[in-house]
Amino acid sequence: MSHAISAGEGGSEVSLADKQRAVLVSLIIDFVLWIPDVFAAVLSMSIVLFADAVKCLNEIIATFFAYLTIRKMAKGGAGTYDYGMGKFETMTSVITGGVMFVSLLLVFFVAMYRIVHPESIVHEGAYLGVLLMIIGVCMNTLLWKKNYRVFLKEPSPIMDSQWRLFRTKAISDFSVLLSLIFSLALSHYAWSYYIDPVASFFIAGVLFFSGWRVITSSLPDLLDRTLDEELQMVIVQHLVVFFNDYSALHGVRSRRSGSNVYIEIFLEFDGEKRMCEVQQTIDRIKASLEAEIPKSKVSIVPTSTSVCRTDTDK
Repeated sequence: MSHAISAGEGGSEVSLADKQRAVLVSLIIDFVLWIPDVFAAVLSMSIVLFADAVKCLNEIIATFFAYLTIRKMAKGGAGTYDYGMGKFETMTSVITGGVMFVSLLLVFFVAMYRIVHPESIVHEGAYLGVLLMIIGVCMNTLLWKKNYRVFLKEPSPIMDSQWRLFRTKAISDFSVLLSLIFSLALSHYAWSYYIDPVASFFIAGVLFFSGWRVITSSLPDLLDRTLDEELQMVIVQHLVVFFNDYSALHGVRSRRSGSNVYIEIFLEFDGEKRMCEVQQTIDRIKASLEAEIPKSKVSIVPTSTSVCRTDTDK
């Protein structure tokens, strides 16, 4: 079970300072509330509670990396990182997904051991675990929805991985809660010993699909994949609007860096035009695209394939 506080929702955008403060408070609260999870796992001898405690420890590590990343971004990188530090944000998402896979392996092997060597859980510790899981389901569901709303307001790799992480925790805590309830209610049956490790496999499955989704959605941007087809069509449509203002299109390059979008357009202009006229056209195209694509930075590069004529050539 793990708890965190999401960034504020007062405005249309969430500042880095708000994210940094929220993640720091989240890290502290997660660590403090992780201790009773471990205590309940030891008292109950429940493999599913142990798996949940191990999973939460890995999530605390991921949150710690997220805090370091946002802190680095908040300090800025002017003069050192001319294109910003959005890749730090993307790397944090990859780390979060990797932590999910580490948790998956730990849960899987411990559950396999308990299937081979089944044991009954200790009821006193299991009752404490039930109480903690009820709190966990309520808190993580609330934070899952809250962080998702923040993500919709300002999409970013960190917020994407955070709301998915809370969703994973809410679902896994609910499965742990059901496992403990059934284990306690059916403890007089010998086969009830297997409820605990079987529920751990469910947690492993949730971790696998969530981790896979986070990593596969973050790696392409880390490798500077071009924008998706929908945004490319927006660029083409705007270039069509200004078709008569340039002579030729020599290429378009685009990529994401965190929540920012960088677009470079190579255009050829009429050689008879003065530079001030060319610049006016560049400014109009740039303003039009940046207004249409949120958090985009557009660069129009004048390009020519022809050789300029000099006075000696006349």
